[in-house]
Amino acid sequence: MIGFFEDIVVGQKSVLGSHEFTREAIVEFARQWDPQPFHLDEAAGHASIFGSLCASGWHTGCVAMRLIVEARDRFRAERLANGEALPPLGVSPGMMKMRWPNPTRPGDVVTYASEVLGKRETRQPQWGLAHIRTFGVNQLGLEAISFESHVFVGRRSALERR
Repeated sequence: MIGFFEDIVVGQKSVLGSHEFTREAIVEFARQWDPQPFHLDEAAGHASIFGSLCASGWHTGCVAMRLIVEARDRFRAERLANGEALPPLGVSPGMMKMRWPNPTRPGDVVTYASEVLGKRETRQPQWGLAHIRTFGVNQLGLEAISFESHVFVGRRSALERR
């Protein structure tokens, strides 16, 4: 998991967690946020290009975000328990290359992970910028979602200047 900017290692991978997509949750998410027929009804799903009911890609993305936050919070709690300093929480200025190469179907268990693709300094001395790829793979080894993002990461050197 990402700590301070200085600690980031390009190529570092972190498993974020897994999530099972149930039929009920797929339909409920679709009713509220993405009411397309192939997300709401088995018959419509079978008649679609997907061949069955499937989760909204936005549903798989929302689960990714939830697992990112939960993993971050676990990491921060571990650091606090060890008496270590915490980096300030940064924000993401955006995402790119979001893809859903394979549909997520009822009963699929998607395991999410992140990989650091790169990092660079910024003009703001208290922040660095990490380039992260987050992806989810189902129980068959098929990628269900992937996206890249940039994340501002607090610098240890900024804390030392205080």
